[in-house]
Amino acid sequence: MLRQFSTFSSVSLLLLGTLPGRGLADQVLQTTSFSPCLTGSNITVNNLDIKYDANSKEVVFNVAGTSKTTQNVTAQLNVTAYGVSVYQNSFNPCDTATYVAQLCPVPSGSFSATGTQTIPESYASMIPSIAFSVPDIAAQATLELKELNTGEDVACLTSQVSNGKTANVAAASYIAAGLAGAAFLVGGASALGAAAGGGTTAGTGTLSPSFTEVFGVFQGFAMNGMMSVNYPPVYRSFSKNFAFSTGIIPWTAMQKTIDNFRAATGGNLTQDSVEALANTTLVYNSSASSKRDHIMNTVLMIRDSLSTSTAANTTTSAASSSSNSTSVLTVSGIKAFVEELSVPQANTFMTVLLIVACVIGLIAVGILFFKVVLETWALFASFPQALTGFRKHYWGTMARTIVQLILVLYGIWVLYCVFQFTHGDSWAAKTLAGVTLGLFTGVLAFFTFKIWSTANKLKKYEGDVAGLYEKKENWIKYSIFYDCYKKDFWWLFVPIIVYMFAKGCVLAIGDGHGLSQTVAQLVIECLMLGLLIWNRPFERRSGNVINIFIQVVRALSVICILVFVEELGIAQTTQTVTGVVLIAVQSLLTGVLGILIVANALIMVCKENPHRKRRKEAEKMNRDLDNLTPLDARNSLLMDPAERPLNGSYDRDVKLPLVNQSSADSFMNEPANPYAGATPLRPFTPQSHRANDSASSHELLIRDAAPLGGGGEPRQPTLPSFQQQQNNYGGYRGMAY
Repeated sequence: MLRQFSTFSSVSLLLLGTLPGRGLADQVLQTTSFSPCLTGSNITVNNLDIKYDANSKEVVFNVAGTSKTTQNVTAQLNVTAYGVSVYQNSFNPCDTATYVAQLCPVPSGSFSATGTQTIPESYASMIPSIAFSVPDIAAQATLELKELNTGEDVACLTSQVSNGKTANVAAASYIAAGLAGAAFLVGGASALGAAAGGGTTAGTGTLSPSFTEVFGVFQGFAMNGMMSVNYPPVYRSFSKNFAFSTGIIPWTAMQKTIDNFRAATGGNLTQDSVEALANTTLVYNSSASSKRDHIMNTVLMIRDSLSTSTAANTTTSAASSSSNSTSVLTVSGIKAFVEELSVPQANTFMTVLLIVACVIGLIAVGILFFKVVLETWALFASFPQALTGFRKHYWGTMARTIVQLILVLYGIWVLYCVFQFTHGDSWAAKTLAGVTLGLFTGVLAFFTFKIWSTANKLKKYEGDVAGLYEKKENWIKYSIFYDCYKKDFWWLFVPIIVYMFAKGCVLAIGDGHGLSQTVAQLVIECLMLGLLIWNRPFERRSGNVINIFIQVVRALSVICILVFVEELGIAQTTQTVTGVVLIAVQSLLTGVLGILIVANALIMVCKENPHRKRRKEAEKMNRDLDNLTPLDARNSLLMDPAERPLNGSYDRDVKLPLVNQSSADSFMNEPANPYAGATPLRPFTPQSHRANDSASSHELLIRDAAPLGGGGEPRQPTLPSFQQQQNNYGGYRGMAY
């Protein structure tokens, strides 16, 4: 892209070659950071600000530094784009064509040069327009100064080249947060619809993608950006769009409070605080510059600038002094991710802890506020019956919501706590990390034990674990862990928790070891993918398809990250293409999730949670059975007849009244002659009945009897003759007495 630079041979083009950018709307290239690539040099550059405006064709520069001795030097400029050398040029600042007064010779002490130079149209037109439009271009310029007579290196400076366009934009973060919020509202609406059942959150996870799944996807994207590999700039910027899902939210006032807390509990704020970070230039580890010093993490430099204004062919000098302290910091992995977002690495855990505490507080206040609204509503009017359950069980709703938040955040909580143990400097912060990690793990372990013991009891007494779904008490308490799974796979939440724990530990413990970190993550993702494909555990077929697709994207993402591992030595052009492909795949997944969330909102209106539906049907059936009476038509008249023997013979044409459906089913399953070998029944007669019954029973029978014969004439009631009824009515059909 920048190969045309090979024809440049003047100082103006030297400056143009070292132009990176800062997010300006016009076609501008501007430096924002630089770092030394030679230790112990005689010349130190303290400041380098260069900006090229394609509209005005001008370069504005400001270079300042110090030199131990007066010396003549030659300059070697190397420009690389995507790992490929596109421009090399050597020049002598004292030559007429490339004359720079401030460098001919380099003076002893401080020197500074500021000014503006106009780039000829013939040269400016050679810069391709794509250089101003591709976000986060991976270009780098290295300037080496050598002693004129001996050729010894006396200074080295490297600077990143950018065009101001970046994939890290606020709009992308807002869209991702909006999708997560929409998933939460869809699940919350389903939970509110179930409030009549005692505030249960049934159904919040059955429709995929749920809030937990969407938030987990975004966390995965952010955690990919935390690995210790040589990312192309475009993907590094893209991954920061999802930092909010891991609790990393820039908040300067909060960072200052955390710094004060660390200072009072053993923390060192000299090089690890929000103020020090504001005066630090972050440089990512890269293999593009072979002379970069990776051992020295912090290089402190004093900026002493003596300004000199330079026109196109004239130079004037003026002296001024200032003392600003700045530093250059080489970063990678988790440190690079969080400090690019203005969060010092030692403040990472406390930042997330305070953010999560704020979220829990908002949840508690919101639920209590809703409770107050309902109570006020109940004083003046009647509110919908569906909200009665929430009104009675709002404490349970609050507890379940917090437990679900713990389940969502568990993976990144493990990550930050382990990172605090290994990189933190405050004993109080480490103590809080240990306590909260133990608390979160204990809560999940408690529910795991309770669900497991409940399932074992159900298997022992009922033969299966259907009671986890069908019994309302179990459903309300534990469904947030398994409501999206089939009954046979209720236990899948356990490997999910182990999966999150393993990912967080690998990422934190392996920080700084990109190859082992990536291989371990790939193994974890592939194991989870195999588990989902083998079992297909989700209740809905769409849930299986969506979650398997999500897991495939996760596994493919880690495979792509292998390309960025420096130990493998893959070309930077290949890495950049891989980064773009990775962005495309993850963006596609985000778009698909957004479409499915909208679809879920429509499905929720039309369909009911299958577990909840079956549980309600079972409850209705139980109520119906409890309401049966002897005169209920469901009891006898509308049920299938059963057979009864008469006078010791088995007469299939004579029918008995049925008591209930269960006895009918039992009777219909009897063998062909269930009464074989039984004592014959004695037929009823009025005489035998009167002889055996008491007078009160006889009077009751006479009072309540109804005529069974034709003609409408009343007669003395007698028990009917089965044979007569058979002849008169074509077979006796059971009647309820």
